[in-house]
Amino acid sequence: MGQITELIAEGQDGGVDNAALFGAAYDELKRLARARLSRSGPMTLLDSTALVNEIWLKLASQRKLQVDTRRRFFAYAAEVMRNVIVDQIRERHALRRGGGERHLTLNTELGDGLAGDDEALQVHEALESLAQLEPRLAQVVEMRYFGGMTEVEIGEALGVTERTVRRDWEKARLLLASMLE
Repeated sequence: MGQITELIAEGQDGGVDNAALFGAAYDELKRLARARLSRSGPMTLLDSTALVNEIWLKLASQRKLQVDTRRRFFAYAAEVMRNVIVDQIRERHALRRGGGERHLTLNTELGDGLAGDDEALQVHEALESLAQLEPRLAQVVEMRYFGGMTEVEIGEALGVTERTVRRDWEKARLLLASMLE
């Protein structure tokens, strides 16, 4: 067993020691964050270290994390990554709209490449709607897209077969595409 799995197994009765678990998972979380941020392009101003640190802040705010497998821990991390990215985009949108300050019109030709922000928020809202209709489909999308998990890993985390994960992924893609149109 790896160190992460051992820490989770040790903490089954009273919850996992968040600091030890985070320390053991740091390198893998950083790899997942780097992969996720490379796909988002200019959508977020976060770097992988900042995103992983945001995961730590979320972990630290909980007394003991209740996860029973390594995969569930990384599914939780994927969910936190998604929320951090979406929250940052929303905050930037609020600031872009002035953050309550008086608007000043400037005539410039400079674009800041924020078109991806709107798309990311639309995907997030569609994913929230999907979660209300089909929670497992939303989990599959979250783990695969935001967590970079494979079909096998998602199947282990959700307790379903790899084939079920593939079907769920295809169904979720179709439903999200129709919601985004």
